[in-house]
Amino acid sequence: MSSDVLKSLAKEALMIPQEKLQRIGSLNKKLFIGIPKETSFQENRVSLVPEAVSLLVNNGHRVCVETNAGQNANFPDKDYSEVGAEICYSVEQVFKADIIIKVAPPTKEEIEMMPGNQTLFAAIQLSVHPKNTLEMLMRKKITAIAWDFIKDEEDVYPVIRSMSEIAGIRAVSIASHYLSNLNEGRGTILGGIAGVSPTEVVIIGAGTVGEFAAKSAIGLGASVKIFDDNVYKLRRLQNDLNTTVWTSIVNPKVLEKALMRADVAIGALRAVNGRTPCVVTENMVSQMKEGSVIVDVSIDQGGCFETSRVTNHNSPTFVENGVIHYCVPNIASSVSRTASFALSNIFSPLLLDIANGGGIAKKIRENTGFRHGVYVYKGTLTSPTLGEAFNLPFKNIELLLMAL
Repeated sequence: MSSDVLKSLAKEALMIPQEKLQRIGSLNKKLFIGIPKETSFQENRVSLVPEAVSLLVNNGHRVCVETNAGQNANFPDKDYSEVGAEICYSVEQVFKADIIIKVAPPTKEEIEMMPGNQTLFAAIQLSVHPKNTLEMLMRKKITAIAWDFIKDEEDVYPVIRSMSEIAGIRAVSIASHYLSNLNEGRGTILGGIAGVSPTEVVIIGAGTVGEFAAKSAIGLGASVKIFDDNVYKLRRLQNDLNTTVWTSIVNPKVLEKALMRADVAIGALRAVNGRTPCVVTENMVSQMKEGSVIVDVSIDQGGCFETSRVTNHNSPTFVENGVIHYCVPNIASSVSRTASFALSNIFSPLLLDIANGGGIAKKIRENTGFRHGVYVYKGTLTSPTLGEAFNLPFKNIELLLMAL
């Protein structure tokens, strides 16, 4: 075969598309995760349960758990150590991890223990977030992510929805508990018994809390009335319940009449920003049956009953105008084990996705729902709400990422 033919064949071979070889798992990042013990008052949840830690460790990640971090949710240190977690007896050691994941917002003391250039996952309370903690996060170049503001692929806040489901179910069981005459109630059972008129339950709010409260009450046989200021929400809820239920917009006269007949009233309104609208006046409460029960789930945003005031798990109720009021903000913490599992079901797949996708920075760049939870990015405040509230400089995160 002549040299010219060989050259021609070689040239043709070069023109054939070739497979590009890539290193398998090149995007995978090994994470160092710290789980501190919650120090906030009556916060009994833990961010990751042992089963979730096992999943992370088996994927090659390092998890440092502060001793007794899961104690209040009935997860002893042994459960964590047996799945490969490091039990840390020094809280400073936990806060040296690259990723800190906790339930309650960070305290000044906790941020002081962080060396800097880390990622912090925690809840954020926009209305009460101290200015000095924000400034500390900024100085230490922390990337702070509010897990309660992260959105999923369906544009839903998965953590808020999960905790709201728990709050709705618990609201009905709490009301049932306090209706008993052993707890100063009317001595009635929440539900329906043959030959006895069913308990009447008024639910104010047709969101997730209202939906799950309605399902629980209807399941027990109670007569349920639901109020909301949004007709679309009422229609959607009625469709989701798959049964005909009495609904109404929040009309003061109609609401007043319903409350006069109610054995239980559940406040489940939620404001997008600011305070929950107070739709039940003291006069309305004074006309309710003596020994009836109010469970104001909206109390964390101010409450929707004029007579509501914040209580806690040690002293959860008070009586006003003969009506028992339950106004504990952190209802999910009263079932901390269930709530911790619910949190872990969201956090553990998210952390694995971050690791397999190339790290936090890449996840923030590529996922708009995840980016929605970021309020400080590498020391730069990106939340307009916090910036305007505390007169701090902030930048739009979209523009900030484009500039980097």
